Amino acid sequence: MWNLIGFLAATLTMFSFLPQIIKVWRTKSAKDVSIVMLLQLSAGVSLWIVYGLYLKSPVLIMANSVTLLSMIILVWLYVKYR
Repeated sequence: MWNLIGFLAATLTMFSFLPQIIKVWRTKSAKDVSIVMLLQLSAGVSLWIVYGLYLKSPVLIMANSVTLLSMIILVWLYVKYR
């Protein structure tokens, strides 16, 4: 039961920025995206990866790595379409 909850939480977190990425990509506009939020969340997710490495927790490492990748894509789109 707890593993399922953890898996669902990780999946929702990993793909939480996918709708925003799709919207920015389709509209070619990032005017409603906050770069401060993106950078702050990217820093926090990076620290979660470091913490996951310390704990040797594959779930923390993988979920936050995928989330960080989506954040990097969104920052790139922000720079490209602002």
